[in-house]
Amino acid sequence: EVQLQASGGGLVQPGGSLRLSCAASGFRFDDYAIGWFRQAPGKEPEGVLCISRNGDITYYTDSVKGRFTISRDNAKNTAYLQMKSLKPEDTAAYYCALGTKWPAYDSVDYDHWGRGTLVTVSS
Repeated sequence: EVQLQASGGGLVQPGGSLRLSCAASGFRFDDYAIGWFRQAPGKEPEGVLCISRNGDITYYTDSVKGRFTISRDNAKNTAYLQMKSLKPEDTAAYYCALGTKWPAYDSVDYDHWGRGTLVTVSS
């Protein structure tokens, strides 16, 4: 059974940092590209960024460039979203997803989704 679980969310002050993790099980992790998505309260879901099997990174939104980065540890079946200089507008539920398609342009290109983790940026 394929399982994904995002974790690491919480309350952080503006300007702070967080690292989210996406732990996977039940399949060969390094066969998949990994994407992070988010959904803010009352808004449509938004792609954040993704990483290919080979480590190529694509940003879905310019709003996080220079502040967020993604990495993967295939030995641990885990991907990470490192976030710094957080802003109140980064407040959202963050989801990780895995897919075999690359380039992956949209959420429909992903096959497996995990439960989200909530990030709240507030003073």
